[in-house]
Amino acid sequence: MPTQKRVEAFIAKVETNDHTAAIEAFYAENASIQENQTKPRIGKGNLIEHEKKMLAAAKKVSSKCIKPVLINGDHVVIKWKFQFIWLNDMVTDIEEVAFQLWENDHILKEQFFYDPAQMKPKTIAK
Repeated sequence: MPTQKRVEAFIAKVETNDHTAAIEAFYAENASIQENQTKPRIGKGNLIEHEKKMLAAAKKVSSKCIKPVLINGDHVVIKWKFQFIWLNDMVTDIEEVAFQLWENDHILKEQFFYDPAQMKPKTIAK
């Protein structure tokens, strides 16, 4: 079961926008991430590689936790707000809820829930 302090440390790391370092430090070796109802990605190495590819397409990423964070035993729920400024200067704003299953101090399973319509870039960065 994660402590409040451990979950807060995870959130702080994500909010630095170094998502690959967050995966490295806070996810189990056999962790999985699932987007809505798609097939989960499995294995820390796969998660890191996927994140690197996604971040390489962006000029800038902003990550913000919208509190409160809900912790119930091994389950954690976090609402996130992300902004991506892509290489073509288009902007995507995303709000999502992450439902996590922790094992000891690491995330074992994570599923994101969001409206896929948000994924389409909407504006040009100023």
